[in-house]
Amino acid sequence: MPTIQHNFLPKTTLCLCLAFLPLISTAIAAPFTESGDASWYGGKKFVGKRTASGERLRPDAMTAAHPTLPLGTKIRVTSSVTGRSVIVRVNDRGPYNSDRIIDLSKGAARKIGILHNGVGPVTITTLPDDERKKRE
Repeated sequence: MPTIQHNFLPKTTLCLCLAFLPLISTAIAAPFTESGDASWYGGKKFVGKRTASGERLRPDAMTAAHPTLPLGTKIRVTSSVTGRSVIVRVNDRGPYNSDRIIDLSKGAARKIGILHNGVGPVTITTLPDDERKKRE
């Protein structure tokens, strides 16, 4: 009767995992960075409305809307004009204007100095997991 070698599958699986490990760890460790224009939202008609995360919109909260970053992601938003930064949490989807990369809450826009103009150039960078945990 032929015998089946049972140790073949685990070695193959291990080799495949080791081959893809550098790709996976790079994707996890590398922060996402994007530059472009930010605007703010949170006028009277939006206050209290549900965001994509299910939370109610609070203009004073440090939150943002981004089209692709996972809900709950914390990011640093830095104004290219004022140099001021704020940490926000993505809790909504948007912006729905193709010229913008992010919509900030009114409070976050105020902190980086774009509230008056309504729009301004920014750079956004996702925070590493360890930095996110420190701020929670």
